[in-house]
Amino acid sequence: VLFSFVSLLAKAGSVTFHLFRERLKMVRVCCIGAGYVGGPTMSIIALKCPDIRVTVVDLNQQRIDAWNSDDLPIYEPGLDEVVKTARGRNLFFSTSIDSEIAAADVIFVCVDTPTKRHGTGAGMASDLKNLELVARNIGRAAATPKIVVEKSTVPVHTAKTIERVLAAVNPGVTHQILSNPEFLAEGTAVRDLLEPSRVLVGGKETPAGRAAVQTVVDIYSQWIPKERILTTNLWSSELSKLTANAFLAQRISSINAISALCEKTGANVEEVSRAIGSDTRIGPKFLCASVGFGGSCFQKDILNLVYICRSFGLTEVADYWAGVVKMNDYQKSRFARNMIASMFNTITNKKILILGFAFKKDTGDVRETAAAYVINHLLSEKARIQVFDPKVTPKDMYRELSYTVGLDDNTFKPLRPNEKLSDYVSMVDDIYEAAKGAHAIAIMTEWDQFKSDQLDYQKLFDVMEKPAFLFDGRNIVDPDAMRKIGFDTYSIGKANPNAH
Repeated sequence: VLFSFVSLLAKAGSVTFHLFRERLKMVRVCCIGAGYVGGPTMSIIALKCPDIRVTVVDLNQQRIDAWNSDDLPIYEPGLDEVVKTARGRNLFFSTSIDSEIAAADVIFVCVDTPTKRHGTGAGMASDLKNLELVARNIGRAAATPKIVVEKSTVPVHTAKTIERVLAAVNPGVTHQILSNPEFLAEGTAVRDLLEPSRVLVGGKETPAGRAAVQTVVDIYSQWIPKERILTTNLWSSELSKLTANAFLAQRISSINAISALCEKTGANVEEVSRAIGSDTRIGPKFLCASVGFGGSCFQKDILNLVYICRSFGLTEVADYWAGVVKMNDYQKSRFARNMIASMFNTITNKKILILGFAFKKDTGDVRETAAAYVINHLLSEKARIQVFDPKVTPKDMYRELSYTVGLDDNTFKPLRPNEKLSDYVSMVDDIYEAAKGAHAIAIMTEWDQFKSDQLDYQKLFDVMEKPAFLFDGRNIVDPDAMRKIGFDTYSIGKANPNAH
């Protein structure tokens, strides 16, 4: 009897699993936006859900061509292998946006929502232009109901905007809008997608809304334990992403504030970080002092949070979060000013080698990189700067200098009329060659190859002008070892015996 009962349960379980797999086979996924979020996320979904057809669409033909090539448009450790495994099987990249929208059951929206540069809320509010355009496109192309999933980081209540646009464009079709924010860290995106700490799915608290949420939950549960998949209402999900980034950035600004005090008092910020991070209530993550945080998310999301708070009349709340960005700006400025002051308050025509331009290691992303701000400060003093980064192209560097700090040939004022920006800042391929005649080295990205056991700092020192300065904006070299070589060394959050 027991055997018969167990056999019956096994058979029932098999039927249930079979029905679950059959339900997933009916799901066809389209992702609009082939950038840092859409490409990796959809590649992992395709890898882990071979029964689901996943198509990533984008207007940019060049970007789609890159996704279909051996030279992917973004660098993430492990991503190349994932894409090659699934591409052509159930993962596709295309510019056929309308037809893929029409064929899809679930549409992920992964487009940029940058900070507004003009008009109301400029410099703080999110620019939802791309999101609105996508909603209009879905409304025109979708003749049947879709599950539309916000993957982009958006202000709370953005789902209302999408819903209104869809209803206005095609009143005869009702879509379900969900929020499924990404919590990826660049450089570890593949690992974060394969083994996330949590997946958040928010939807309307209606039968149709809950059914839509379950459809997306079913996709993720193919490889993620169900206890890590959290479901909430729409507004909680939208606000959670902004809040998460605000809290992470807050920790960085907090330890950076303490780093300034450490330099004045003789304390060591790494020892302080270890001491407070050992407290289980605090924990050790995001307590590494540095030249400042960058990337596409932290500053943008905090400024958006500040704008939302002010729009609701929460002035004190807005001012609190604005302080996180203010401290980050202070840290970048403080680092650059310390460089200038250390080199006898004059760096005109002095050659400075910048190690790293990406905002963090293991990525080619340069958005809001601290290096751009520091370089801008140094160029205001007419220094001659050479930059080495293993993953950043000159095109990306100049584009970021123009977009983020407004530095280009039209705005830069050279010492001589016939000079241009590239005469003052350029990228190099050989660190040792670039160090010849340099007055200083500044470490701006924590690439492993810049560590003391990877780079021959003695060889660099030997070919530099003397005194030779080393400014470590990431605390990845041993300052005492550098001083033994002969460098006048400055590290974040550590007292310098030769302080000016």
